This record gives sequence, structure tokens and C-alpha cells, in this order.
Amino acid sequence: MSDADGSLTSSEETSWISWFCSLRGNEFFVEVDERWIQDDFNLHGLSQMVPNYEYALDMILDRDNEMDLTDEQTEVVESSAETLYGLIHQRYIITQRGLEAMFEKYNNVDFGRCPRVFCEGQAMLPVGQSDIPRNSNLKLHCPRCEEIYYPKFSKHNQIDGAYFGTTFPHLFLQVFPELIPSPPKYSYVPRIYGFKIHKSSKQVLKSSCNKQM
Repeated sequence: MSDADGSLTSSEETSWISWFCSLRGNEFFVEVDERWIQDDFNLHGLSQMVPNYEYALDMILDRDNEMDLTDEQTEVVESSAETLYGLIHQRYIITQRGLEAMFEKYNNVDFGRCPRVFCEGQAMLPVGQSDIPRNSNLKLHCPRCEEIYYPKFSKHNQIDGAYFGTTFPHLFLQVFPELIPSPPKYSYVPRIYGFKIHKSSKQVLKSSCNKQM
């Protein structure tokens, strides 16, 4: 397995899954139970989505593979293992055990707080805009204003949104309805010299500019 800078290391104490989740930038991931991964039913269809599937699965489960790989081939398999684990993770976090693991992270505000002022520091949840890998990067969903935002740190901006999927935050709140916050009490009101700006003023100004062009 590789450490944070990509060099190969070996450890008898740390599993590949624990190592992967401990990498800088992977703090949003939970550790998927290896027994859950070993159930072929849970991985149905993934072999068609991930190249070098068997090698990648062996790497994730720390299974010795008899075939020797070159350094270049190992890097390719490592990339496939990351993709495969991400797609497994997408499925796992919408199971009961996965939701409970994510509940702990949400409770600890591990995913950050909504940047919107009137959401008053509401904790957020990770979400993807697609369930297919390499379509869009991870976003964060605010349960209060129901908008999505870019993660605060660039290390989380690099995560593929498919590794969390489109379903997770919404199912999470269905399973834990006590966590559903009340809508924001206030919204920002633009003012000039203390007076509210009429909603139609922008359109009037734009129309005026267009006539002058």
C-alpha cells in the first residue's frame, strides 16, 4: 500500500481500508466492514465499472496476489482500488451500519458547517451530484438552507462526488428525523441608506443599459 506521498509501505497492523481512511483528505470516509465487502451481492455490477477489478479487490481486502506486478502496474491497480473502494463506500453509507458510522462524523461536525450566515453554523453532509465516477467532485449539503457548497479545504475538493453519491444526505435525514433543522429564520435584505431595494430595480437598470448599447 502507498503512504500519503505515494511511496510503497508495508504494515502488518494496519489494514488497507484503515490506511486509506487515515490519509490526508480522506477524513470524510468511514471504514467499510470487510465482511460486508466480501459479500458478492453488495458489489454487484462494480466489476464492469472498475478496471483491474479483481486485483483492486484483493488490495482492498489485503489478500495476497500471486502475480508479480511492475511498479507501473501497481500504481494502476492502486488507482483502481481507490475507485472501487469509493463506489463500495457509496453503497455502504446508505446501509444501517454505514448510516450509523456517518452519524458519528456528523455529530462531531467532521464535514464542516454551512458558510451561509443565516444558517448559524449548521452542520453539513457530503453529497455527490452524480453516482457515476469522474462526473463531478464532492459537494457539501446544508440541511437547513438545502443548498450545496464547495468544501472549505482543497483536499476535500479533489474527492469524487460518486464516492458519497446523490442519495446519502437525504436518506440520512429520513433515518434520523430528529436531526432535521428548522428553516432559516432570516434572509439577507439588500439596502441603500437603510431602504430596501425594490426587486424590480435590477431589471429596470439592465433594460436601461441594454437600450444604451
